[in-house]
Amino acid sequence: DAISLPAERAELRSLPDGLHWDRILFCAKEATYKAWFPVVRRWLGFEDAHITFEVDDTGESGSFRSRILIDPTAPSGPPLEVLEGRWSVRNGLALTAIVL
Repeated sequence: DAISLPAERAELRSLPDGLHWDRILFCAKEATYKAWFPVVRRWLGFEDAHITFEVDDTGESGSFRSRILIDPTAPSGPPLEVLEGRWSVRNGLALTAIVL
Protein backbone atom coordinates (compact mmCIF):
# COMPACT_ATOMS: atom_id res chain seq x y z
CA ASP A 1 0.00 0.00 0.00
CA ALA A 2 2.91 2.37 0.65
CA ILE A 3 3.91 2.57 -3.01
CA SER A 4 0.66 1.89 -4.85
CA LEU A 5 -2.40 3.90 -5.74
CA PRO A 6 -5.86 2.45 -4.99
CA ALA A 7 -6.50 1.98 -8.73
CA GLU A 8 -3.20 0.11 -9.08
CA ARG A 9 -4.07 -2.23 -6.20
CA ALA A 10 -7.41 -3.00 -7.84
CA GLU A 11 -5.72 -3.74 -11.16
CA LEU A 12 -3.10 -5.99 -9.55
CA ARG A 13 -5.90 -8.13 -8.13
CA SER A 14 -7.23 -8.67 -11.66
CA LEU A 15 -3.89 -9.83 -13.14
CA PRO A 16 -3.05 -13.54 -13.53
CA ASP A 17 -2.03 -15.46 -10.42
CA GLY A 18 1.45 -16.86 -9.94
CA LEU A 19 3.56 -13.69 -10.01
CA HIS A 20 4.45 -11.25 -7.25
CA TRP A 21 2.71 -8.30 -8.86
CA ASP A 22 3.48 -6.01 -5.92
CA ARG A 23 7.20 -6.49 -6.60
CA ILE A 24 6.80 -6.02 -10.33
CA LEU A 25 4.87 -2.80 -9.61
CA PHE A 26 7.69 -1.57 -7.35
CA CYS A 27 10.24 -2.32 -10.09
CA ALA A 28 8.12 -0.49 -12.69
CA LYS A 29 7.83 2.55 -10.40
CA GLU A 30 11.61 2.55 -9.91
CA ALA A 31 12.20 2.26 -13.67
CA THR A 32 9.82 5.19 -14.17
CA TYR A 33 11.72 7.36 -11.70
CA LYS A 34 15.10 6.42 -13.19
CA ALA A 35 13.91 7.38 -16.68
CA TRP A 36 12.09 10.53 -15.48
CA PHE A 37 14.58 12.24 -13.18
CA PRO A 38 17.57 12.70 -15.53
CA VAL A 39 15.29 14.38 -18.09
CA VAL A 40 12.92 16.42 -15.92
CA ARG A 41 15.24 16.98 -12.91
CA ARG A 42 12.37 16.87 -10.42
CA TRP A 43 11.34 14.41 -7.74
CA LEU A 44 8.72 11.82 -8.72
CA GLY A 45 7.10 10.06 -5.79
CA PHE A 46 5.48 6.63 -5.90
CA GLU A 47 2.06 8.33 -5.86
CA ASP A 48 2.98 10.53 -8.86
CA ALA A 49 2.81 7.80 -11.50
CA HIS A 50 -0.04 5.39 -12.28
CA ILE A 51 1.24 2.09 -13.68
CA THR A 52 -0.82 -0.31 -15.80
CA PHE A 53 0.34 -3.71 -17.05
CA GLU A 54 -0.20 -5.87 -20.11
CA VAL A 55 0.75 -9.56 -19.96
CA ASP A 56 2.22 -11.42 -22.96
CA ASP A 57 1.09 -14.91 -23.94
CA THR A 58 3.90 -16.47 -21.88
CA GLY A 59 2.47 -14.98 -18.70
CA GLU A 60 6.02 -14.17 -17.57
CA SER A 61 6.59 -10.91 -19.43
CA GLY A 62 4.78 -7.98 -20.92
CA SER A 63 4.62 -4.23 -21.13
CA PHE A 64 3.72 -1.46 -18.74
CA ARG A 65 2.64 2.13 -19.04
CA SER A 66 3.45 4.85 -16.52
CA ARG A 67 1.06 7.79 -16.67
CA ILE A 68 2.63 10.76 -14.89
CA LEU A 69 0.19 12.47 -12.52
CA ILE A 70 2.19 15.66 -11.86
CA ASP A 71 3.41 18.42 -14.19
CA PRO A 72 5.30 16.49 -16.89
CA THR A 73 7.12 19.51 -18.32
CA ALA A 74 10.79 18.89 -19.04
CA PRO A 75 13.38 21.72 -19.20
CA SER A 76 13.83 20.92 -22.89
CA GLY A 77 12.01 18.61 -25.23
CA PRO A 78 8.47 17.31 -25.04
CA PRO A 79 6.70 16.73 -21.73
CA LEU A 80 7.00 13.21 -20.31
CA GLU A 81 3.32 12.49 -19.78
CA VAL A 82 3.49 8.74 -20.43
CA LEU A 83 6.46 6.39 -20.25
CA GLU A 84 6.25 2.90 -21.71
CA GLY A 85 8.37 -0.04 -20.68
CA ARG A 86 8.74 -3.80 -20.60
CA TRP A 87 8.78 -6.24 -17.69
CA SER A 88 9.86 -9.84 -17.34
CA VAL A 89 10.14 -12.41 -14.56
CA ARG A 90 12.85 -15.06 -14.99
CA ASN A 91 14.63 -17.31 -12.50
CA GLY A 92 13.09 -15.51 -9.55
CA LEU A 93 14.11 -12.04 -10.75
CA ALA A 94 11.76 -9.24 -11.78
CA LEU A 95 13.18 -7.01 -14.50
CA THR A 96 11.74 -3.73 -15.76
CA ALA A 97 13.07 -1.23 -18.28
CA ILE A 98 12.05 2.01 -19.95
CA VAL A 99 13.93 3.40 -22.93
CA LEU A 100 13.38 7.04 -23.86
